[in-house]
Amino acid sequence: MAFELLIRNGTVVDGTGAPACQADVGIAAGRIVEVGKRLTGKAQSIIDASNLIVSPGFVDPHTHYDAQICWDPQISSSSWNGVTTVLLGNCGVGIAPCRKDPHSQDVAAWDLVNLEAIPIEVLKAALTWDWETFPQYMDAAQRRGSAINLAFLAPLTPFRHFVMGPDALERAATAEETTRIKALLRDAVAAGAMGFSTTICEGDIGYQGKPIACRLASRDELAAYADVLKELGKGIIQIRLTQNPGTMTEAEYQLLEMLVNRSGRPITWSSVRIREDRPDKGLEVLAKVDHLIKRRAIPQVTCRPLMVELNLHEPLLFSSLKCGKQLYNRSVEEQKKVYRDPQFRQSLREQLNANPIHRVAFFGHPDEIEVVECAAYPSLTGKSLADAAKRRRQDPFDTLIELPLEDDLQTRYLVPLFASEDTLPILFNDPRTLIGLADGGAHLDQICDAGYCTYLLGKWVRERKALSLEFAVKRLTSEPAALLNLHDRGRIAPDFAADIVIFDFDKVDSPKKGVYRNDLPGGHRRLVAPAEGIAHVIVNGVPVHRNNEYTGAAPGIVLRSR
Repeated sequence: MAFELLIRNGTVVDGTGAPACQADVGIAAGRIVEVGKRLTGKAQSIIDASNLIVSPGFVDPHTHYDAQICWDPQISSSSWNGVTTVLLGNCGVGIAPCRKDPHSQDVAAWDLVNLEAIPIEVLKAALTWDWETFPQYMDAAQRRGSAINLAFLAPLTPFRHFVMGPDALERAATAEETTRIKALLRDAVAAGAMGFSTTICEGDIGYQGKPIACRLASRDELAAYADVLKELGKGIIQIRLTQNPGTMTEAEYQLLEMLVNRSGRPITWSSVRIREDRPDKGLEVLAKVDHLIKRRAIPQVTCRPLMVELNLHEPLLFSSLKCGKQLYNRSVEEQKKVYRDPQFRQSLREQLNANPIHRVAFFGHPDEIEVVECAAYPSLTGKSLADAAKRRRQDPFDTLIELPLEDDLQTRYLVPLFASEDTLPILFNDPRTLIGLADGGAHLDQICDAGYCTYLLGKWVRERKALSLEFAVKRLTSEPAALLNLHDRGRIAPDFAADIVIFDFDKVDSPKKGVYRNDLPGGHRRLVAPAEGIAHVIVNGVPVHRNNEYTGAAPGIVLRSR
């Protein structure tokens, strides 16, 4: 048999959980055509994978590259880390559909500024706006080209903006508006969207610091949109469901149950975590929803400690607080005035203390909060907040606020949330869960978990031996592919798409915290997740990365719902 590409002498981990084996992989016309020992036949190109692992490309079910695909065909940092398929449009936020007028485009852009920390200058310069409807948006992505495959959820917020205009930010939809939104969602899923997404979480704020529009959708609205998937017989729902990830309220449970009943389709929701102050709570949530999980309401979990780079100009960790809303869409000078207000300072302290997760992070362990950047006092860089406060003879909370006031809110802190690594394997080893929550493309100067796949392999498989290599690869490949009904992705087997990552098991890894690069359009800064030990990334039979170097190829396609 003639091959376009032949991978020789690798250790194949096929994505099913089966034991690794030595085998060659033959590829032609973008697909795997043969797997076996010492394949014969001519090959146009050969990769020697001796002493390397040959795995299906990883499938990331939770990203926010909706805008980034306009300027970054690599889809970094995901592609660097062996991800060959990403699901965009999570959590109800996105940029399509969008009417071709400046105000509509401005609303969509500012949603991304406030929720995903993408600089407005980047969006104004780089968004192409070569679409209006959601099917046109997917078609534009296909024309533009990408290194890896793109799958799209239809995010509810822009659909409500499209139909309701400014009222989308103020109220629930009327019955007539719901019918029109439902028709647009039907068109999107019929054209290949993987389903729709939404959020109900208070921290999700958008244009003008108001609740992101999908948060105002009524229960009746959401039921009507779930009906679309049942009527079409395809698609999934993704929802940011739990306000406090270590718990689930009765209202949240009832909403999840309703969506399961009305849609009859898989649902994936964010998230289950184990809290430091109540380590029993995460497992209680899993027990409470076990019967819904059996009906494919699958919770997402992470394999990385959550490390947030907090700055007081774009204070992501304050967005869910009542007092935090007044900090958004203001100039630095206006924000500094707010932070200096004793009444605001007291409200901020009280509201952080009232949230169990924030209370542990900010008041329980100031010695674990790191000053990562401080122009006013460079000697504090790398020191803990507790140490900085001691030097200044201040309460740590006062130091947290005072340092940024002295350098125009440029001071940055690394704040660990859900930082205990000892509890992570409990959740990511549980077959009822889905590993995800990477948020690639979002929170650009605050969080970068896009390297979670290589982190799982390096930290948890190689170093900690918390799970087997075969099970880890299955969790990263065939499991998310099955959720999206990508029946020809996520495995190394004949007739499957040739999405493959080849890595050095002794070296594969990604750092625990992101690294800054000034590589956004206009030279703006973002956090990225470099990969170690990735030798080759192959998409639809075409190499897109060799030893961390981009080949310039763009063989990725838009994957449509089946």
